Amino acid sequence: MEPILNPYLTFNGNAAEAMRYYHSVLGGELKMQTFGEAKMARSPQEEKLIVHATLKNGAISFMASDANPSRRATFGDNVSMSVSGEDSRKLTEVFNRLAEGGKVDMPLAKQFWGDTFGMLTDKFGIHWMVNIAARPQG
Repeated sequence: MEPILNPYLTFNGNAAEAMRYYHSVLGGELKMQTFGEAKMARSPQEEKLIVHATLKNGAISFMASDANPSRRATFGDNVSMSVSGEDSRKLTEVFNRLAEGGKVDMPLAKQFWGDTFGMLTDKFGIHWMVNIAARPQG
């Protein structure tokens, strides 16, 4: 079996909210475990924080957790989630839903390489790229 890339997102206390939102947009199977369920909580504040979450839907797969409250996550421009495929209707819907409450950095538009591509930052500060592959001319 070939290695699989699984982007991993770290949040500051809202991982459950973010992953439920991504699940509502992308579908698939969402599994989450709290620090309390894992018996890893060191304080009452940590009980409901997410120690590990996975979202899987076909080729889409990523993981997330909440940062340790004593070591908060710093959001930056170094991580993007990239979703690509050929289903224009579905991917346009994904782009539009992820943009709700966020900011479109580059609208979905046909690009020089032939595909339709756009970028956005969602309401949780996560950067997304959506690429809709052009149908082969034939």
